[in-house]
Amino acid sequence: MFKPLAIALAVATAYPSLSAAQQMERVVVTGSSIRTTQKEGASAVQVLSAKDLAASGKTSVADVLRSLSANSGNSYNEQFTASFSAGTSGLSLRGLGQKNTLVLVNGKRVSSYATAQNLQEVFVDLNSLPMAAVQRIEVLKDGASSVYGSDAVAGVVNIILYKEFTGTQASVQVGKSTEGTGQDERSFALQTGAGDLAEKGWSVVFSVDGMKRDKLQQSDVAWMRDSDFRDQPNGMLAWTPANYFGTDPTRLLGGVQGPLALTPYGAITPGKSGQVLAYNPAPYKTLIPGVERLHGSLRGTLKLNDNAEAYADLLYGYSKAEQTFSAPLTVGSGLRAWNNARQALDDIAVVLPVGHPNNPGSTPLPFNATLFDLGPRMKQDRVDFHRVLFGVNGTWQGWDVDASLGHSASKMKETVQNFVNRYEFEKVLLDGSYNFADQSQNSEAVRERLRLSTLRPAEAQLVVADFTASRTLAELPAGALGFAVGAQWRQEKMDSQTSSEVLSGTELRPAINIIDGERKVGALFGELNIPVLKDLTVNLAGRADHYDDFGSAFSPKGSVRWQAAPWLLLRGTVSRGFRAPSLPEITNSTAVSYGSVVDARDPIAPTQARGVTNITVANDALRPERSKNLNLGFVIAPTANSSIGIDYYRIRTSGVIGTESADNILANESSAPEKVARDADGRIVTLYRQYANMGDRLASGIDIDLRHRIRNTGWGSLNLNAQISRVFEFSEPLSVGAPLTNGAGTNWFGSIPKWRGVTAATWELGAWSNTLSWNYVDGYAQPTRNFERVASIGTFDLNLGYKLSAATSLNFVVLNLTDEKPSWTSSSAFFDNTQTDPRGRFASVKLTHTF
Repeated sequence: MFKPLAIALAVATAYPSLSAAQQMERVVVTGSSIRTTQKEGASAVQVLSAKDLAASGKTSVADVLRSLSANSGNSYNEQFTASFSAGTSGLSLRGLGQKNTLVLVNGKRVSSYATAQNLQEVFVDLNSLPMAAVQRIEVLKDGASSVYGSDAVAGVVNIILYKEFTGTQASVQVGKSTEGTGQDERSFALQTGAGDLAEKGWSVVFSVDGMKRDKLQQSDVAWMRDSDFRDQPNGMLAWTPANYFGTDPTRLLGGVQGPLALTPYGAITPGKSGQVLAYNPAPYKTLIPGVERLHGSLRGTLKLNDNAEAYADLLYGYSKAEQTFSAPLTVGSGLRAWNNARQALDDIAVVLPVGHPNNPGSTPLPFNATLFDLGPRMKQDRVDFHRVLFGVNGTWQGWDVDASLGHSASKMKETVQNFVNRYEFEKVLLDGSYNFADQSQNSEAVRERLRLSTLRPAEAQLVVADFTASRTLAELPAGALGFAVGAQWRQEKMDSQTSSEVLSGTELRPAINIIDGERKVGALFGELNIPVLKDLTVNLAGRADHYDDFGSAFSPKGSVRWQAAPWLLLRGTVSRGFRAPSLPEITNSTAVSYGSVVDARDPIAPTQARGVTNITVANDALRPERSKNLNLGFVIAPTANSSIGIDYYRIRTSGVIGTESADNILANESSAPEKVARDADGRIVTLYRQYANMGDRLASGIDIDLRHRIRNTGWGSLNLNAQISRVFEFSEPLSVGAPLTNGAGTNWFGSIPKWRGVTAATWELGAWSNTLSWNYVDGYAQPTRNFERVASIGTFDLNLGYKLSAATSLNFVVLNLTDEKPSWTSSSAFFDNTQTDPRGRFASVKLTHTF
């Protein structure tokens, strides 16, 4: 499926008819600014060609990249439905987070997503980028701050689009998952090109692709639809108690209604007795949103003279994700609304007054109720992304020069329905016009009074000017002495707001992610490529960045490439890098989110998780995260058709930015009581957090790349390849000031399996081209569940392709051929959506025609 070893081998495979002279053309490889004929450099670069993308059977750039073995963990796609960035997809090389992987298109930056993931992660949404226009993707698995600046600590993904394309190619693909009622998916792609730079002096390439996929609910998946996991380790009946007086679920408020059923309390919470009213949450949980996406790309190149070209490209992406956000709102203890004047939450009393039809007593009565008759809470996220870029490149007095100016933006509008109006809720409590105990008695008019729909806008913008120049300074006995210099200026903005209903205190239980900031960055960088001996090259690079909000950073890098023998390449790099504090971390930002914590001081349930509100604010005194990277590797090619590559990486980061964990805040509550807010009963309702440079992180491991090719036998050609990643260490402190704890093979710091691998076999015979691939994700331990182990999972993907004619091909694609279900994970929502997905087997048919 993927062919990611040496660039030289990738080029030879994709273009076997090229002459040796053509293959030695000087090119720029991701991670360097200097043109060179060395296809395999000092840093490991994985190359995915357009042919590889097609062979994968996947319909998006995100799905292809997220299957990489180096995407170790801590990355998210649209399965993360509880996110402020719902419907998006990112990449996290080495498990260091999406904010540490830099994504480029044609070697240039694009705007980050409109708002932050997990409150602080600024990242590029892969779902906004085109698939049809991609000629190849280069993945640099090495720190590259010395060339690209911030965000390239773990590596760089460079998505390279077609510069020239002749003719027109169109495809359609339809598919369906076999899980439950099935999830339909339809997609199309069209690419056309005109002109010829060499003959006509101009070229234009246009592409468009789109996709529509249905929503997948938990109730659609057979093994999850009943929310009964008592047959699993540490599993339970994951139903939700509702409608009771006070804090005791066995004091029933009303009877069976809507989805409520009488349920033994002990089945939900072991050790408890009595009956409760509870409901199955599966119909209210979206596992994969329904999506609509449309991408367009227009790229034009004009030859100004024999030495210069002008170019322009336009990228556009539209994405809409629709999901069931959650069950109807539950009102009870801890109900809040935002007070914008105080920048804090106000407590909302949930008490039935004397005389209310549901209050049988003579005193006000606290209660808990889920407002089922208002309907499930729904959410839609619409995103419009674009980049407009103009530039010129060419040669001038021996220099290879490139200059460009670009503007990029991501604009999001999130709408929600069936939330609850705080002021109308307070009215119906007082006047008794809403029946909590028997909601079938409520009029549609009172329901409409309570229902609330809102709009949340967000936008991120990027303006960037780039200039690079490179040349050969001298011809040394061992080769050309290459030199490059460059400069960059950019302005970053993020304006992520909340709805007017939240700001006015109207929305009950609001989630807030307000970010309002901008900054300017200037950088100068240089690079020197020194051929010490014929087969030994040293590369030195450095970049100085200045930010107008925190200051400056310098990132040097040194690398060595030694062709020790025709069959043996040795390489290594040492570098320093940095990640600038993101705008949500350092500028004006306030976030209100929800989580859970086990509080030993809780007067009612000291051993059970309790839902809490988190208020998180920025810190303008933050320092950048600093990293030290070491990469060592070798490539052995025992024959012209076989190769083995192994690369070791070690990344130590200091000043990692984060917030204090809930456990650490509670452990130090006596010395910092202002970080914890409790209600009148002594139960936690709010934790207050601020971003800080918390401590160090150490990540290390190896990447293994294996390849063998058998050509032109009586049985056709067979290509075998495997990419395997092994994480040795992923260490962070468990609390402030604590020593580093190795989280590799656990989910201490997000799930970090020790092993991930992708292997593929492609067999070509006559009109047939067939690919079978195996995707493996290792299991891992759950420390908070007595190190209960999550099982490993391996899935097969099959792509059978047949050329009906010289211009038409038909493919039958089956992802997850053996219909493996995700491994049970008791510490999350039943399975780990950062490592797998719940669709089961997915089969599709694709028809492609070239005009």
